[in-house]
Parts: sequence; C-alpha cells; structure tokens
Amino acid sequence: MTPKRENKPDKPQNNPIHGYLPVFSPDFKADLAWWYRNEPKKGDKILDLVADILDGDPFTGLGKPEPLKYIAADTWSRRIDLEHRLVYKVTGNKVYFLQARYSGVQSYEVQCHEL
Repeated sequence: MTPKRENKPDKPQNNPIHGYLPVFSPDFKADLAWWYRNEPKKGDKILDLVADILDGDPFTGLGKPEPLKYIAADTWSRRIDLEHRLVYKVTGNKVYFLQARYSGVQSYEVQCHEL
C-alpha cells in the first residue's frame, strides 16, 4: 500500500468543466496508437485512466497511482497491466501525459526535465 502523499498540490479551481487540462506528448500519442493497433482493450483502459485523472484527483483512483521517487517532482504512474505504466506529470492546472508503454525510466525522465 502506498503511503498517503501529504504534499500533493491543491486541485485547481479555475476550470469549471474539469479540474485539469490535458497535454499529450508525442510519445504518449504514439504509445496509445500502438495499443489500439495491438491490444485495443488496453487502449480503452488507458483512456479510462486518463479520464479518471482529469475528472477526479490525479493522485488517487484507478490504476494504483504512485509518485515516481527518482524522477522530477509531481511525476506519477498508474498501472495499465503488470508490465506497463501510464506516466504523467501534474503542473499547476495541467496534466502532461508522457508515456503509456513502459520502456524504462530514461525516456520520461528526459520529458519531465523539459517541462
């Protein structure tokens, strides 16, 4: 069980429809397209995770969210399956979706530092 994170940012109040605005990286889009070509049900699951993040609290909910310890602050992951993770970073009122196919730390570590 992941300990409750006490230093999570306050949920933004400036968007009347949803709390957060999505920003999708090219890697995330490519990963999602790969899932829909190869395993469409997992593509649907990823979109369910994205909706849960945007409509609710990015730090709780589906997919066992957990902060990534050795990456930039406010970078989180959620389980797609046993091997693959949805990786995202929360900054202000935006959620940057970085990756949806686990292939190691280096690729999203670089993306996090670019934000």
